[in-house]
Amino acid sequence: MGTTIHTVRSENQSGDLARQDQLAWKLAELATQARFQPLDADSVEMAKNRIIDNAAIALGAANERAVVVARGEGRLVAGAGSATIWGLEGGYHPLAAAFANAVAVRFLDNDDTYLAAEYSHPDDNISPVMAVAQHAGVSGDDLLRGIIVAYEVHVALVGTGNGTGICLHKHKVDHMTHIAAGTAAGISSMLGLSTEQAYHAINFAVHNAISSRQSRKGDIGAQKEFVPGFSAEIAIKAVHHAMHNLKGPNPVYEGVDSIIRRFLDGRDNPEAEYKVELNDVASAPMRNILKTYPKQHAFEYQGQAIIDLALQMREQLPRDAEGGVDMAQIEKIVLKTSHHTHHVIGTDANDPQKIDPDSPRGTLDHSIMFAIARCIQTGEFHKDRSYVMTQGEKDALRALMLKTETEFDQHWEDLYHDQDPNVQAYGGRMIITLNNGETITDEKTRANAHPGGDTPWQRPEYIAKLEDYTSGLVSDAERNRFVKQVSNIEELSGEQLMKVNLIVDQGDLITPETNGLLDPQ
Repeated sequence: MGTTIHTVRSENQSGDLARQDQLAWKLAELATQARFQPLDADSVEMAKNRIIDNAAIALGAANERAVVVARGEGRLVAGAGSATIWGLEGGYHPLAAAFANAVAVRFLDNDDTYLAAEYSHPDDNISPVMAVAQHAGVSGDDLLRGIIVAYEVHVALVGTGNGTGICLHKHKVDHMTHIAAGTAAGISSMLGLSTEQAYHAINFAVHNAISSRQSRKGDIGAQKEFVPGFSAEIAIKAVHHAMHNLKGPNPVYEGVDSIIRRFLDGRDNPEAEYKVELNDVASAPMRNILKTYPKQHAFEYQGQAIIDLALQMREQLPRDAEGGVDMAQIEKIVLKTSHHTHHVIGTDANDPQKIDPDSPRGTLDHSIMFAIARCIQTGEFHKDRSYVMTQGEKDALRALMLKTETEFDQHWEDLYHDQDPNVQAYGGRMIITLNNGETITDEKTRANAHPGGDTPWQRPEYIAKLEDYTSGLVSDAERNRFVKQVSNIEELSGEQLMKVNLIVDQGDLITPETNGLLDPQ
């Protein structure tokens, strides 16, 4: 009953580990057993919320260059399938639709998040699962099951407490590996594959989804946004090949030359082991999706609570003649927080671009100094307005960013790594010192929108985000039609699933300014 914690370690020599003891087989069993179990009502509602969220953030980034290029590739295969691309009418090849949608969803760094042993955006699974569902003409109920299974597996691999989870970032491996596993499992369950087929789909997907985290270093480019698109393609092809009864590399996690042994802890310690907690879906509902957190702000997740905190504290700061915050009266801002926040998006990153408002958005949305200063400057944190500045605003912002620093605090580090989800927190304590010596201090453990935050998000908040992010592109009538389709998605089947798409009917979706190999000539 309930859950089982599986120990995962590499083989001493090839062939040591029976198939039934391999993690990929356990994941495949979960996926195939879920086919015959009723879905948890709360998980169903959350899956619908996340579909709405995907539409919002995908169209919110619709005319960003990387998204335009990804969507443009789909035009070459228009009519080659029944999958849909956010904003466009008609059907597309599922690979093209999954890639375009996954890139669009990730671009703003505003998709849902789950943090444990590893970092993740579990809704990266939705684009490929939906594309395959629409192309294969399954039922809406099957689509929901595919999404929920994908979340179930993805969250389990990231970790669910009690020392579980497979950490990738420690070894500078991108979290695409866990995305691909979740997607392959979700699609396998949705399509009714056998355990054998699902096992090989996961083997294929995980093996081919290893990439480095260089995409988050140096001059950050499009690879960061393309990662979930590549994962989507890999997972869909993995399932396709497994449906033809082709065998993937196995055991993909435990093999003598595979993931753990060559890329993770087993590289330096042959006895290294991981633990993964999996639900017994025959006796307990799949509810891992409910552990994940939506993002209110278009920023790295560790900054969500800090942004809410900065906006909250702004109300106590001195004002200038125009009614804005008199930033010249601020002497220093100190954020006491966890190691990750301090080291990755804080001053301990020692990255001069993170304290320069002229840096690209892909850097600024991972700079807590920018987020704090911009919130104090404007009184909001918006997906567009917060990243667009006049030269005068930049000059004032730069001065405040240079006054903002982070400090490691063991208290917040302990909260960050606490194994109890009711205690675990990703916030900090902020001290704002004014020139007159006065200090203003406050703290926040979780983002307001977090399930354990001050104002946990429900359906109305997701719809409000959709309205904001699609304003000027989508009419109220089209938006209402889409929300109704999502709300009743379990009643749809076959070609009706193509209606679960939001069409741009007011503004323009631009096309690439140049032609590449995959653009219509």
